[in-house]
Amino acid sequence: MCDRNFNPGDVVKHFKRETLSDEELKTNMYLYEIVGIAEHTETKEKLIVYKALYDKEFMCARPYDMFISEVDRNKYPDIKQKYRFEKA
Repeated sequence: MCDRNFNPGDVVKHFKRETLSDEELKTNMYLYEIVGIAEHTETKEKLIVYKALYDKEFMCARPYDMFISEVDRNKYPDIKQKYRFEKA
């Protein structure tokens, strides 16, 4: 079972990392560092803020529930990783 508690500084991998070639795996593609957990100022929705390790300028925010969700098996039947993001 994988750890579903994310904290600032944690490095996580997106499930699409599984689709990379051996050469591409040498890059930090689809690896991210958790910056923090934020709250939408109007809706109060919990968000995960994270930055790409392959591009220091690329920062994202994603709804917490989406971040911790399982991989869509209908769209990605061959992916082994259970969750969209897991600790690397």
